[in-house]
Amino acid sequence: MTADTKDRLVEAATAVLRAQGYGGTSARAIAKEAGVNSALVFYHFGGVDQLLLAALDRSSAARMARHTSTVAEVRTLEELAEAATRVYRDDVDGGHIALFSELVAAAVGKPELREPLAQRAQPWLAFIEATLERVIGGTALARLTPPRDLAHAAMTFYLGVNLFTVLDADRSRTDSVFAMARRLAPRAKLLTRRLPGPRKAIPKPH
Repeated sequence: MTADTKDRLVEAATAVLRAQGYGGTSARAIAKEAGVNSALVFYHFGGVDQLLLAALDRSSAARMARHTSTVAEVRTLEELAEAATRVYRDDVDGGHIALFSELVAAAVGKPELREPLAQRAQPWLAFIEATLERVIGGTALARLTPPRDLAHAAMTFYLGVNLFTVLDADRSRTDSVFAMARRLAPRAKLLTRRLPGPRKAIPKPH
């Protein structure tokens, strides 16, 4: 029964945070959504923030499994642009962007959230970097824009786009950014040709 209660609290915390934002998320609101006593939030998780981090962990694990499959066969910039569009749309529709962004915004006023969130961002940075390395590693584009730097830029865009959707309710302006990336991808083929490796020195005859 304990596991069932914890699951209900995690699901309720996710729903409340997405619907009401961090400011409207309290132990009472979560407990009401879960149909349990608010004291169970503290009994099982130690507090609201710890429960919200657990909700983020569950959402993140599900999204990582899904998106690993999404990018598994990506080998070109065109495919990467299409995959990035699907990842974004999935995360908006699934509420993951809202969940993560609300907690990052809360960390502005609650420094104790910063390190836990930074730790949770690391697997995503590694995931993005590994995908980019597979697509552009060893190319002129990678020299101009190293995959690690691009991964940080992608994470910044990911967080910022959620704030922008407040002003872009129908997603038209955000979708236009992904459409632009899909248009530009085929034109960058020259930059994604693999560069020759360093020539091996030919030993001099004795």
